[in-house]
Amino acid sequence: MAAQRDVLIEFQTVGNAVKVCAIDTETGLEVSIVGPANMGQEQLSRTAVQKLRYMLRKRGLMPASDTVKTGKGRGLLV
Repeated sequence: MAAQRDVLIEFQTVGNAVKVCAIDTETGLEVSIVGPANMGQEQLSRTAVQKLRYMLRKRGLMPASDTVKTGKGRGLLV
């Protein structure tokens, strides 16, 4: 059975771009991406979480069977 990991997602708008940070709550690893401000938050979040999963696996901090939980409907939009 795959374990679920919680992720915090932060959005910072800078002009016509948005910086999205994704933070793994278990390890504290943080990654960021930058995308256009007119792109939807869901797509930006998905891209940031994919990068976080890649980095966790690259560093050996997450087995391939683990999944990432982004907390739909819970948490605080920053």
